[in-house]
Amino acid sequence: MKTCQTLLTALESGEYDQQLAALYALDGKSESLDLARKRAIRVAEGLQLAFSPSEKTPAALFSGPGRTEIGGNHTDHQHGHVLCGSVDLDMLACAVPNGLNKIRILSEGYAALEVELDSLLPRKEEINTSAALVRGVAAKVQELGYDLKGFDAYVTSTVLSGSGLSSSAAYEVLIGNILNRFCCDGNMDAIEIAKTGQYAENIYFGKPCGLMDQMGSSVGGAVAIDFADPKAPVVEQAGYDFTKSGHALCIVDTGSCHADLTDDYADITREMKAVAAHFGKEVLRDVTEDEFRAAIPSLRVRCGDRAVLRAIHFFDDDRRAVQEAQALEEGDFNRFLALVNASGLSSALNLQNTWSIADPKQQAIPLALAEGTRLLNGAGAIRVHGGGFAGTIQAFVPNDRLELFKTVMESLLGAGKCHILHIRPQGGCVVAE
Repeated sequence: MKTCQTLLTALESGEYDQQLAALYALDGKSESLDLARKRAIRVAEGLQLAFSPSEKTPAALFSGPGRTEIGGNHTDHQHGHVLCGSVDLDMLACAVPNGLNKIRILSEGYAALEVELDSLLPRKEEINTSAALVRGVAAKVQELGYDLKGFDAYVTSTVLSGSGLSSSAAYEVLIGNILNRFCCDGNMDAIEIAKTGQYAENIYFGKPCGLMDQMGSSVGGAVAIDFADPKAPVVEQAGYDFTKSGHALCIVDTGSCHADLTDDYADITREMKAVAAHFGKEVLRDVTEDEFRAAIPSLRVRCGDRAVLRAIHFFDDDRRAVQEAQALEEGDFNRFLALVNASGLSSALNLQNTWSIADPKQQAIPLALAEGTRLLNGAGAIRVHGGGFAGTIQAFVPNDRLELFKTVMESLLGAGKCHILHIRPQGGCVVAE
């Protein structure tokens, strides 16, 4: 491995341009590679300034990408199928072993963080903090039988806060990859790293999330996941090169707030499970679609029409997520787009998660979807992104309409609200060492 100084020299000379281009220059522009190289150099310099590592200490550059949900909107908690993907926004770190029994991290814009490795039990005072995620990932790695070693890291992030791109999963995958390199000799695979992240978020951070976020970030590319057994999900990459699609991925921030939406999210799970309970099951995945549709008249009385519509969405979107992955595998991008549009329509009409009944005057997502649909004019695809009710929408926009789409969306929602991203082919990784 290179030392921090020799790594910095190699970055400056362009030795790692190929690796950086594969992660960040997915638009094929030289300017994108230049920006990626400068950012990597800044992180290596930041490590030197913050921690002054020994000239003999090996250093490496690590990446934990954000992720986007592509298909299967609110299907995972019913043990269904989802399709997600890693994006070219990430958390980038330069890290070195520090010979101490502690992890020290300085993230740009945040106070320095220090986690002692001699006590890795969850701490109440760390709930909902980055320290909880670091401690949780380290605890899981130790539980898997690896000897922990302390490290220093300097981190920068381009993962948008509140965008549904899962900055927490990116951070967990980043830390998992650093520990994998310094403590596990690279023996942990992407799925195991994802599971350590979920463990940290569930047990230490205090968020009972599923595994989709961490899988999308860790595995990379377009990732198809079957949650029939949530403890052992089946994970496969859908082999498709999105750079050849002629489309860009846009995540549009509608400016609406996720605060006070807990009941809206909980109602989706509660109503779907109420339908499943009618058949003596816990989740809809265990109910056959035929028996569900035959029971709709009685389900309307027992569970209400909205619950029935949400169950219809589950069965349809669960099937669509599989079909989307198949379309990508077969290189049929037009069919993929049609399925994404169908998913978006189902989310709006059946799942009903584009606005909250608690605040009917706030309908930023439906407004953005309406305007985006007009701009696309039958091309591309558009849908609500993530949990819904507020936040972001997702669109696959033809390259020749991208400038107009961004301009009009930002005139509606505000400057900087339309983010042009790419599905990157690689998940969490060691970028350079």
